[in-house]
Amino acid sequence: MTDAEAMLRRARRPMVLGIGGGGDVVGALATAEHARLYHGAEPVLGGMTWERRPIDPLPGPRRPDEIEGARELAPAVLAANAGTRVRANGVRFAESRLAELLGEEVLLIDPNAGPLEVAAGLSTVAGELGADLLVFVDVGGDVLAHGHEPGLASPLCDAVMLAAAAHLADEGHRVLGGIFGPGCDGELTLAELDERLAEVGAAGGLAGASGLTPAVADRLRSAVDAVPTEASAQPLRALQGERGETSIRSGRRHLRLSSAAALTVYFDVPAAVGSAARLAAAVREARSLEEANDVLHALGVRTELDLEREAAAR
Repeated sequence: MTDAEAMLRRARRPMVLGIGGGGDVVGALATAEHARLYHGAEPVLGGMTWERRPIDPLPGPRRPDEIEGARELAPAVLAANAGTRVRANGVRFAESRLAELLGEEVLLIDPNAGPLEVAAGLSTVAGELGADLLVFVDVGGDVLAHGHEPGLASPLCDAVMLAAAAHLADEGHRVLGGIFGPGCDGELTLAELDERLAEVGAAGGLAGASGLTPAVADRLRSAVDAVPTEASAQPLRALQGERGETSIRSGRRHLRLSSAAALTVYFDVPAAVGSAARLAAAVREARSLEEANDVLHALGVRTELDLEREAAAR
């Protein structure tokens, strides 16, 4: 059984990625900071080229040729700095804002390439940077969705990235999955997420949990001030004792805030993909984000890409 804390303790150069786009990179920062403060690691932080529609009105994630001010490290993997932005409209990525805050480059992953090419790019970059652990962090927990949950709204990017993580695990990389702020994205309810985590546990895949500490929370507050994000800010409210029903996304998403929101729950990636994470398993061999989207359509699942395209067409 995977032991997340032992893996983080041994890692000298963990690569910690927020896999859902937008503010998920802030959720990944919680694990990166934990590794830095308590285990003396030098983490590499990263996220996706996919900003949510209120930030970037162009549908879908940006490809490398749509981005200026970034260094391409490998196919599907770039290094962002404070000035990295979308060429067409000047939008700065969440990762650009964190690069400015942290004073170091932050990785940008392009999921358009699909799980196989993303995994290949990350494998190359991990080798070049000396990364000895790759942690794939989702905010909220919809990465474990089955696909039929009423609140599910953004399954595509998570599924592609968890599938990429599974390929990396198959290649022998040390890989860990994580859920920051269970339920905080307003997609899976806590009851639904409890069922999914139980499935992962039955497969031998639960790897432990860590709670926000005051020192990590201080860093996250600075990140939340720098990056427009609602879901990744909810754990800070939970740490201060707030609880009960609340909403995000201008009232479109509702969630129940509890002390569980201040946790990051870790899991073994192959065990999750072989059990609860059915959507990641379904898109595992997709050759592009578009193909992965078609696979989810065949399962009756609408995705964030569909929603963004519909909104742009109106």
